[in-house]
Amino acid sequence: MWLLGQLRWWLLFALGMSLLPLFISPGTLRIFIFANFLAMFAMSWDILSGRTGYISFGHPFLIGIAGYTTAMLTYHLNWPLYITIPTAVVTTMIGGTLFFLPALRIRGTYFALVTLAFMELMYHSMQVVQPKLTGGTRGLSGLPTLVSGAVPNYYLSFLVMFAIGVGLWLLIRTRLGIALSAIRMDEDAVRSSGLNTTRLKLFAFMVSAMVAGIAGALYTHYLGSISPRGIFEINFLFTILVAALLGGAGTIIGPIIGAYFLTFLLELLRPYIPGAGRYLIYGVIALVLYYYVPKGLYSLFERLRERFFRPRPDPQSD
Repeated sequence: MWLLGQLRWWLLFALGMSLLPLFISPGTLRIFIFANFLAMFAMSWDILSGRTGYISFGHPFLIGIAGYTTAMLTYHLNWPLYITIPTAVVTTMIGGTLFFLPALRIRGTYFALVTLAFMELMYHSMQVVQPKLTGGTRGLSGLPTLVSGAVPNYYLSFLVMFAIGVGLWLLIRTRLGIALSAIRMDEDAVRSSGLNTTRLKLFAFMVSAMVAGIAGALYTHYLGSISPRGIFEINFLFTILVAALLGGAGTIIGPIIGAYFLTFLLELLRPYIPGAGRYLIYGVIALVLYYYVPKGLYSLFERLRERFFRPRPDPQSD
């Protein structure tokens, strides 16, 4: 019954978001599209780092593998998208695992630094290794899109984001998801209980890579282009991390809330603070909010839900 009650909120969320195109302009819908993609990226980071406590600074590495794979296959070989996108997802899962598997045996700051090094390696490789294939510093443009127009792209991005969100939300409520959270609290205790923590972390990484692959491939074809600076820029990584942490790491719902909050905050600041300066402002705002709401915006949502929608006790039960 509790699970059905929680799913009710997901359905209400889907219903409300499905009606948005009836009331807002195409320009505002495009902001929601970027928020949907940021939510996918943040959830992908959250299922690995938020659940297990292994903080990754190299998540754009996974997004870039997917984006460049589908971009090169469509640009150079003219493969259809229904082949290139699944290929990109599988490539991300396999390629990312080959790079990250050794790093899963280290912890803390060392893991974070290794993942950051992978991202930097990918960034420079895309510029200097086979520039005719990757497009070099300019990247690849003129890529085909799945759908055209603000409304179809909004529904596509939201549908994928919603499916990923519900799937991951259900996953973290299974025994496997609980075991991942236990790793974050005390990995040695989990290992001493007989569970293989390396396999658990590898599973979390594979799920994270799959979500990053789906989101990265779709995002590339939504933009119709990809470049090293656009994917591997530090601001992009910073935005993903802040969305997950500010929304509420380890909750899956929190990164969605954080993604919408940050996306619209950036748009509100755009007319007043052009350029990269607005990232500094929203970073300060994010730090202030994180200081006063350490468990993320999701905790505020939970408090409001419990306060106003808590089931009233049955007077006849006494």
